[in-house]
Amino acid sequence: MATGDRLKIEQQSKLQQRLNPRQVIFGRYLEMTAPEIEDEVRRAVDENPALEVVGDHADVSSEESEQDSFSESAEQLQLADYGSEDDVPTYRPEAVNHNQDMPEAHDFLTSGDDRSLMEVMMAQHAYIVLSEREHTIAEYIIGNLDDNGYMTRSLSDIADDVAIAEDMYVDTAEVKKVFRKIRELDPAGIGAVDLRDCLLLQIDRYPTTLTTRIAREIIADWFDLFSKKHFDQLRSHIGVDQEEMHSALDFIRGLNPKPGGLIEGSTVNDRLRHIIPDFSVDVDSDGRATVSLLNNVPELAIEESFVIDDSAVRPTRRDAEALAFIKRRHDDASAFIEMMKMRAETLMAVMKTIVKIQRRFFETDDRSAIRPMIIKDISAETGLNISVISRAAAGKYVMTAHGVYPLKMFFNERPKDDVDTSSHEILAALAEIIDGEDKSRPLSDEALGERLSAKGYVIARRTVTKYRERLGQPVARLRRQFK
Repeated sequence: MATGDRLKIEQQSKLQQRLNPRQVIFGRYLEMTAPEIEDEVRRAVDENPALEVVGDHADVSSEESEQDSFSESAEQLQLADYGSEDDVPTYRPEAVNHNQDMPEAHDFLTSGDDRSLMEVMMAQHAYIVLSEREHTIAEYIIGNLDDNGYMTRSLSDIADDVAIAEDMYVDTAEVKKVFRKIRELDPAGIGAVDLRDCLLLQIDRYPTTLTTRIAREIIADWFDLFSKKHFDQLRSHIGVDQEEMHSALDFIRGLNPKPGGLIEGSTVNDRLRHIIPDFSVDVDSDGRATVSLLNNVPELAIEESFVIDDSAVRPTRRDAEALAFIKRRHDDASAFIEMMKMRAETLMAVMKTIVKIQRRFFETDDRSAIRPMIIKDISAETGLNISVISRAAAGKYVMTAHGVYPLKMFFNERPKDDVDTSSHEILAALAEIIDGEDKSRPLSDEALGERLSAKGYVIARRTVTKYRERLGQPVARLRRQFK
C-alpha cells in the first residue's frame, strides 16, 4: 500500500474515532431549515434552565466564541455517516415539491382547503414574476387545466383563445414560455400533457439518487414496458438487480397520477408546505451583494444562576450533587450556544461563496448565467469539508428580488471538464432552438444535438434527450403542429 493511501486511511480512522454525540447533533442542526432551527431553539430553552434569551435576534457574526468549554470546529462536527469525502454526493438536497420561483413564502395549499384547483393555481401564479401580458396568458392556461391538473388543449388553441377574447395577438412561443412557469407550481405534476409527463415532472422534484435515476429512466425511456408491467424486460434493458428495480417501482407507485386531486376535497401532503427561505440576497445599484441569514433565533446566553464560581469554598456532598447538576446544564447550554453560532457562521460562509461564484445570476436573474459549480468549488473557497457544505446547503432556499430559489439550483456539473459551460446555459440554448424550429417539421434529438454543436455545445444525444425533457418538451412527433 502506498504511503499516501495509508496516511489517508489513518486520518479517516482517527476522524471517525473522534466523532461523538455532539458532532452528530451539530450535523443535524446544520441540515435544519429556518423554521426547524427556530423550533429547536425554543425546545432547548424550554428544557434547559441554564439557557437564557437575551435578545431578539441571533448573533451571526464571525467572532470567536467566548465559551472555552466547547472548542470543536465545524469541520470536526460533521456527521459520521460519511466515511470519507469520496462518499459525499455532488449534492444531496432534500426532496423539493414546491414552486421554485415564488418571491414570497405563502401557504397556498392548506389542509382542508375547499378552494378549487383554478383558485389555488390563480393564487400561486399571482406571485410569479410575469409581465401584465404574460399574466393574462397564464390565466387562460390555468383555466384550461382539467380537474386532474392536466393540460388537454394545444398551446396554439390557447393562443387563439387569448387573441379572440382579449383582442391581443400572441404566438405559441409566448404561451409556451408562460406554460413552463405554470408547470413549476405546486403540486408537482400540474400542467402535464399526459401521465408520462406527469410522473417525470414529479420525479424531477426529488434529489438525484440511484432510485430516482432508475425511476426516471423507466418512465422516460421505457414507459410502454412499464405500463404493460413487463418488469423483467425492464430490468434487463436498464441493467439493474431485482432489489434496485423493486425500489424504483415502489417509488413510482408513490407518485400521484392526478395531482389536481390533491387540492380539491383532499388533505394536502406535508411535502407541499409553503417555502420559507433561509437566506436573502440583495444586490444594490452598484452591484454590491448583501447576504442575510433569515431566522428568528434569539441571542442566547448562560443564565446567571448557572454561572460556575471556581473560587467557591469546597462544597458538601449535598452541595456537590447540586453543583454537578448545574455544571451539566451549564455545559449543555454552552455547547448549544456555540453550535448555534457555528451553524450561522457555516451557513453564511457557504451562501456568500455561492453568491460570489454565481454573481451574474443574482445580478440578472438569468438562469443561463449560472456557472458550473459543484460542492468541491465551495470547499476550495471556504476551506470547509464537502460533507459540511452538503449538509449546510441541503433543503435550503434563498430569496432574491426576483423570487425564491433552492440552493440545489446553483449546483451543476460541466458537461465536459474542459468547458466552462453550465447545464443552465445549455438548457437556455436548447429552448431557443426548439422555440425557433419549424413546428410542422420539429427537430429530432439528433438534429437538436447538431444545432447545439453548431452553437458550441457538444453533448451526446442521450444528454440532449435529458435536457429536452427537463424543459418539459416532448419528442419531435408530439411537438408537431399541422398547418
